Amino acid sequence: MAVEERDAHTGYLTTGHEWNGITELNRPVPKIIWLFLLSTFLFALVWWVLMPAWPLGATYTRGLLGVDQRARLADDMASAAAARADWMAEIESKPVEAIRADPDLMRLARESGRTLFADNCGVCHGVTGAGGPGYPSLVDTAWLWGGDAQSVAETIRVGINTGHPESRLSQMLAFGRDGILERQALSDVVSYVRSLSNAPLAPAEQAGVAAGATIFADNCTACHGEDGRGSQDVGAPDLTDGFWIYGGDRRSILASVDRGRQGEMPSWETRLSPVQRKLLTLYVLDLGAPQ
Repeated sequence: MAVEERDAHTGYLTTGHEWNGITELNRPVPKIIWLFLLSTFLFALVWWVLMPAWPLGATYTRGLLGVDQRARLADDMASAAAARADWMAEIESKPVEAIRADPDLMRLARESGRTLFADNCGVCHGVTGAGGPGYPSLVDTAWLWGGDAQSVAETIRVGINTGHPESRLSQMLAFGRDGILERQALSDVVSYVRSLSNAPLAPAEQAGVAAGATIFADNCTACHGEDGRGSQDVGAPDLTDGFWIYGGDRRSILASVDRGRQGEMPSWETRLSPVQRKLLTLYVLDLGAPQ
Protein backbone atom coordinates (compact mmCIF):
# COMPACT_ATOMS: atom_id res chain seq x y z
CA MET A 1 0.00 0.00 0.00
CA ALA A 2 1.42 3.35 -1.04
CA VAL A 3 1.90 5.92 1.70
CA GLU A 4 0.56 9.35 0.75
CA GLU A 5 2.89 12.21 1.45
CA ARG A 6 1.66 15.51 2.82
CA ASP A 7 3.51 18.78 2.42
CA ALA A 8 4.60 19.90 5.84
CA HIS A 9 4.32 23.60 5.04
CA THR A 10 0.88 23.78 3.35
CA GLY A 11 -0.73 20.61 4.56
CA TYR A 12 -1.72 19.54 1.01
CA LEU A 13 -1.08 16.06 -0.27
CA THR A 14 1.59 15.71 -2.92
CA THR A 15 1.30 14.01 -6.31
CA GLY A 16 4.61 12.24 -5.89
CA HIS A 17 6.23 14.28 -8.68
CA GLU A 18 9.38 16.15 -7.91
CA TRP A 19 11.61 18.38 -10.05
CA ASN A 20 14.93 19.49 -8.66
CA GLY A 21 13.68 19.38 -5.09
CA ILE A 22 10.34 21.03 -5.86
CA THR A 23 7.40 18.78 -5.01
CA GLU A 24 4.10 19.14 -6.87
CA LEU A 25 1.10 19.66 -4.60
CA ASN A 26 -2.25 18.00 -5.26
CA ARG A 27 -4.36 21.12 -4.74
CA PRO A 28 -8.05 21.30 -5.70
CA VAL A 29 -9.21 23.52 -8.56
CA PRO A 30 -9.90 27.02 -7.16
CA LYS A 31 -13.58 27.79 -6.68
CA ILE A 32 -13.30 30.90 -8.85
CA ILE A 33 -12.43 28.70 -11.83
CA TRP A 34 -15.51 26.56 -11.25
CA LEU A 35 -17.55 29.77 -11.04
CA PHE A 36 -16.23 31.00 -14.36
CA LEU A 37 -16.86 27.63 -16.01
CA LEU A 38 -20.41 27.47 -14.66
CA SER A 39 -21.12 31.05 -15.73
CA THR A 40 -19.83 30.36 -19.24
CA PHE A 41 -21.98 27.23 -19.52
CA LEU A 42 -25.10 29.05 -18.35
CA PHE A 43 -24.46 31.97 -20.70
CA ALA A 44 -24.01 29.58 -23.64
CA LEU A 45 -27.20 27.74 -22.71
CA VAL A 46 -29.22 30.97 -22.57
CA TRP A 47 -27.66 32.16 -25.84
CA TRP A 48 -28.56 28.91 -27.62
CA VAL A 49 -32.17 29.35 -26.51
CA LEU A 50 -32.54 33.05 -27.37
CA MET A 51 -30.38 33.44 -30.52
CA PRO A 52 -29.87 31.55 -33.80
CA ALA A 53 -27.28 28.92 -32.99
CA TRP A 54 -27.50 25.33 -34.22
CA PRO A 55 -27.37 24.30 -37.88
CA LEU A 56 -30.13 21.94 -38.98
CA GLY A 57 -29.19 20.90 -42.50
CA ALA A 58 -30.68 23.54 -44.81
CA THR A 59 -31.86 25.73 -41.91
CA TYR A 60 -30.95 26.49 -38.28
CA THR A 61 -32.53 27.07 -34.89
CA ARG A 62 -34.04 30.55 -34.97
CA GLY A 63 -33.98 31.34 -31.25
CA LEU A 64 -36.77 32.83 -29.14
CA LEU A 65 -35.77 36.41 -30.03
CA GLY A 66 -36.08 35.74 -33.77
CA VAL A 67 -32.92 37.67 -34.65
CA ASP A 68 -32.08 37.43 -38.37
CA GLN A 69 -28.94 39.28 -39.45
CA ARG A 70 -29.61 38.65 -43.14
CA ALA A 71 -33.05 40.20 -42.89
CA ARG A 72 -31.58 43.10 -40.92
CA LEU A 73 -28.92 43.66 -43.57
CA ALA A 74 -31.55 43.51 -46.32
CA ASP A 75 -33.62 46.11 -44.46
CA ASP A 76 -30.58 48.36 -43.99
CA MET A 77 -29.73 48.12 -47.68
CA ALA A 78 -33.33 48.86 -48.66
CA SER A 79 -33.32 51.90 -46.35
CA ALA A 80 -30.05 53.13 -47.85
CA ALA A 81 -31.38 52.67 -51.37
CA ALA A 82 -34.54 54.60 -50.49
CA ALA A 83 -32.46 57.43 -49.04
CA ARG A 84 -30.43 57.58 -52.25
CA ALA A 85 -33.36 57.19 -54.63
CA ASP A 86 -34.07 60.88 -55.25
CA TRP A 87 -30.59 62.05 -56.09
CA MET A 88 -29.72 58.81 -57.90
CA ALA A 89 -32.71 59.46 -60.16
CA GLU A 90 -31.27 62.91 -60.87
CA ILE A 91 -27.88 61.37 -61.69
CA GLU A 92 -29.56 58.92 -64.04
CA SER A 93 -31.66 61.50 -65.87
CA LYS A 94 -29.43 64.58 -66.08
CA PRO A 95 -26.60 65.07 -68.61
CA VAL A 96 -23.09 64.71 -67.25
CA GLU A 97 -22.24 68.38 -67.74
CA ALA A 98 -25.38 69.48 -65.88
CA ILE A 99 -24.40 67.26 -62.97
CA ARG A 100 -20.85 68.60 -62.92
CA ALA A 101 -22.24 72.12 -62.80
CA ASP A 102 -24.36 71.30 -59.73
CA PRO A 103 -22.09 71.42 -56.62
CA ASP A 104 -24.51 69.59 -54.32
CA LEU A 105 -25.25 66.82 -56.79
CA MET A 106 -21.59 66.53 -57.72
CA ARG A 107 -20.66 66.15 -54.05
CA LEU A 108 -22.98 63.16 -53.75
CA ALA A 109 -21.72 61.71 -57.03
CA ARG A 110 -18.14 62.15 -55.90
CA GLU A 111 -18.74 60.33 -52.61
CA SER A 112 -20.47 57.37 -54.25
CA GLY A 113 -18.03 57.34 -57.16
CA ARG A 114 -15.09 57.17 -54.78
CA THR A 115 -16.44 53.95 -53.27
CA LEU A 116 -17.19 52.43 -56.68
CA PHE A 117 -13.72 53.37 -57.92
CA ALA A 118 -11.96 51.92 -54.89
CA ASP A 119 -13.95 48.67 -55.13
CA ASN A 120 -13.59 48.13 -58.88
CA CYS A 121 -10.79 50.27 -60.33
CA GLY A 122 -8.33 51.05 -57.57
CA VAL A 123 -6.54 47.70 -57.80
CA CYS A 124 -5.11 48.72 -61.20
CA HIS A 125 -5.29 52.51 -61.33
CA GLY A 126 -4.52 53.03 -57.65
CA VAL A 127 -6.89 54.43 -55.04
CA THR A 128 -5.96 57.99 -56.10
CA GLY A 129 -6.19 57.21 -59.82
CA ALA A 130 -2.49 57.97 -60.36
CA GLY A 131 -1.91 54.62 -62.10
CA GLY A 132 1.37 52.76 -62.17
CA PRO A 133 3.59 50.75 -64.53
CA GLY A 134 1.23 49.36 -67.18
CA TYR A 135 -1.82 51.18 -65.84
CA PRO A 136 -2.67 54.68 -67.11
CA SER A 137 -2.92 57.61 -64.76
CA LEU A 138 -6.37 59.16 -64.67
CA VAL A 139 -5.28 62.38 -63.01
CA ASP A 140 -3.27 63.78 -65.92
CA THR A 141 -4.51 65.00 -69.31
CA ALA A 142 -3.12 62.10 -71.35
CA TRP A 143 -6.20 60.19 -72.52
CA LEU A 144 -5.77 57.14 -74.74
CA TRP A 145 -9.38 57.03 -75.98
CA GLY A 146 -10.54 60.56 -75.23
CA GLY A 147 -11.24 62.45 -72.04
CA ASP A 148 -14.73 63.78 -72.72
CA ALA A 149 -17.69 62.30 -70.84
CA GLN A 150 -18.95 60.20 -73.73
CA SER A 151 -15.54 58.68 -74.46
CA VAL A 152 -14.82 57.86 -70.81
CA ALA A 153 -18.27 56.32 -70.35
CA GLU A 154 -17.83 54.19 -73.48
CA THR A 155 -14.41 52.96 -72.37
CA ILE A 156 -15.86 51.94 -69.01
CA ARG A 157 -18.75 50.19 -70.73
CA VAL A 158 -16.92 48.12 -73.36
CA GLY A 159 -13.38 47.91 -71.95
CA ILE A 160 -10.14 47.56 -73.89
CA ASN A 161 -9.00 44.33 -75.55
CA THR A 162 -11.78 42.32 -73.91
CA GLY A 163 -14.35 39.82 -75.12
CA HIS A 164 -17.03 42.49 -75.40
CA PRO A 165 -18.31 42.64 -79.01
CA GLU A 166 -17.76 46.43 -79.07
CA SER A 167 -14.53 46.41 -77.08
CA ARG A 168 -11.91 49.02 -77.89
CA LEU A 169 -8.97 47.26 -79.52
CA SER A 170 -5.37 48.38 -79.41
CA GLN A 171 -1.98 46.68 -79.69
CA MET A 172 1.62 47.81 -79.94
CA LEU A 173 3.59 45.58 -82.30
CA ALA A 174 6.65 43.69 -81.06
CA PHE A 175 9.11 45.16 -83.54
CA GLY A 176 12.13 43.36 -82.14
CA ARG A 177 10.72 40.04 -80.99
CA ASP A 178 8.88 39.49 -84.28
CA GLY A 179 11.88 40.47 -86.40
CA ILE A 180 10.36 43.61 -87.92
CA LEU A 181 13.34 45.79 -87.01
CA GLU A 182 17.01 45.04 -86.45
CA ARG A 183 18.71 45.84 -83.18
CA GLN A 184 20.30 49.07 -84.40
CA ALA A 185 17.02 50.25 -85.86
CA LEU A 186 15.33 49.62 -82.51
CA SER A 187 17.97 51.68 -80.76
CA ASP A 188 17.66 54.55 -83.24
CA VAL A 189 13.87 54.74 -83.11
CA VAL A 190 13.98 54.75 -79.30
CA SER A 191 16.38 57.69 -79.45
CA TYR A 192 13.97 59.51 -81.75
CA VAL A 193 10.95 58.75 -79.53
CA ARG A 194 12.78 60.11 -76.51
CA SER A 195 13.63 63.25 -78.43
CA LEU A 196 9.94 63.86 -79.13
CA SER A 197 9.31 64.54 -75.44
CA ASN A 198 12.49 66.62 -75.10
CA ALA A 199 14.13 64.05 -72.85
CA PRO A 200 17.84 64.70 -72.20
CA LEU A 201 19.82 62.55 -74.65
CA ALA A 202 23.34 61.26 -74.30
CA PRO A 203 25.65 61.95 -77.26
CA ALA A 204 25.30 58.35 -78.46
CA GLU A 205 21.50 58.73 -78.47
CA GLN A 206 21.62 62.04 -80.33
CA ALA A 207 23.57 60.34 -83.12
CA GLY A 208 20.67 57.98 -83.74
CA VAL A 209 17.85 60.53 -83.81
CA ALA A 210 17.97 61.26 -87.54
CA ALA A 211 17.94 57.59 -88.53
CA GLY A 212 15.25 56.95 -85.91
CA ALA A 213 13.02 59.63 -87.47
CA THR A 214 13.04 57.76 -90.78
CA ILE A 215 12.31 54.43 -89.07
CA PHE A 216 9.50 56.07 -87.11
CA ALA A 217 7.97 57.51 -90.29
CA ASP A 218 8.02 54.10 -91.96
CA ASN A 219 6.70 52.02 -89.04
CA CYS A 220 4.98 54.09 -86.35
CA THR A 221 3.07 57.00 -87.86
CA ALA A 222 0.04 54.91 -88.81
CA CYS A 223 -0.88 54.81 -85.11
CA HIS A 224 1.12 57.54 -83.39
CA GLY A 225 0.83 60.10 -86.18
CA GLU A 226 3.53 61.89 -88.13
CA ASP A 227 4.16 64.25 -85.22
CA GLY A 228 4.04 61.48 -82.59
CA ARG A 229 1.01 62.94 -80.87
CA GLY A 230 -0.89 59.68 -80.99
CA SER A 231 -4.46 58.93 -81.97
CA GLN A 232 -7.45 58.50 -79.69
CA ASP A 233 -9.20 56.63 -82.50
CA VAL A 234 -6.92 53.63 -81.98
CA GLY A 235 -5.76 54.23 -78.40
CA ALA A 236 -2.21 55.13 -79.45
CA PRO A 237 -0.55 57.30 -76.78
CA ASP A 238 0.92 60.72 -77.37
CA LEU A 239 4.73 60.39 -77.36
CA THR A 240 5.40 64.10 -76.95
CA ASP A 241 3.65 64.98 -73.68
CA GLY A 242 6.00 63.30 -71.19
CA PHE A 243 3.33 61.00 -69.78
CA TRP A 244 4.25 57.31 -69.96
CA ILE A 245 2.31 54.17 -69.10
CA TYR A 246 5.27 51.78 -69.03
CA GLY A 247 8.01 54.32 -68.28
CA GLY A 248 9.80 56.95 -70.33
CA ASP A 249 13.41 55.98 -69.65
CA ARG A 250 15.39 54.42 -72.47
CA ARG A 251 15.19 50.86 -71.14
CA SER A 252 11.40 50.98 -70.71
CA ILE A 253 10.77 52.44 -74.17
CA LEU A 254 13.12 49.88 -75.73
CA ALA A 255 11.20 47.10 -73.99
CA SER A 256 7.92 48.44 -75.39
CA VAL A 257 9.26 48.68 -78.94
CA ASP A 258 11.06 45.35 -78.73
CA ARG A 259 8.34 43.17 -77.14
CA GLY A 260 5.18 45.16 -77.86
CA ARG A 261 2.35 46.05 -75.53
CA GLN A 262 -1.30 45.05 -75.26
CA GLY A 263 -2.95 46.30 -72.13
CA GLU A 264 -6.43 45.24 -71.06
CA MET A 265 -9.25 46.92 -69.21
CA PRO A 266 -12.36 44.94 -68.23
CA SER A 267 -15.76 45.70 -69.65
CA TRP A 268 -18.06 46.88 -66.86
CA GLU A 269 -21.34 46.70 -68.79
CA THR A 270 -22.47 43.46 -67.15
CA ARG A 271 -20.82 44.12 -63.80
CA LEU A 272 -22.15 47.59 -63.01
CA SER A 273 -25.52 49.20 -63.68
CA PRO A 274 -25.79 52.16 -66.09
CA VAL A 275 -26.12 54.64 -63.22
CA GLN A 276 -23.09 53.12 -61.46
CA ARG A 277 -21.05 53.49 -64.65
CA LYS A 278 -22.24 57.09 -64.90
CA LEU A 279 -21.09 57.74 -61.33
CA LEU A 280 -17.70 56.26 -62.24
CA THR A 281 -17.53 58.48 -65.32
CA LEU A 282 -18.24 61.55 -63.19
CA TYR A 283 -15.64 60.48 -60.65
CA VAL A 284 -12.95 59.79 -63.27
CA LEU A 285 -13.59 63.14 -64.97
CA ASP A 286 -13.36 64.81 -61.57
CA LEU A 287 -9.99 63.16 -60.88
CA GLY A 288 -8.43 64.98 -63.81
CA ALA A 289 -10.24 68.26 -63.26
CA PRO A 290 -8.21 71.30 -62.10
CA GLN A 291 -8.45 71.60 -58.33
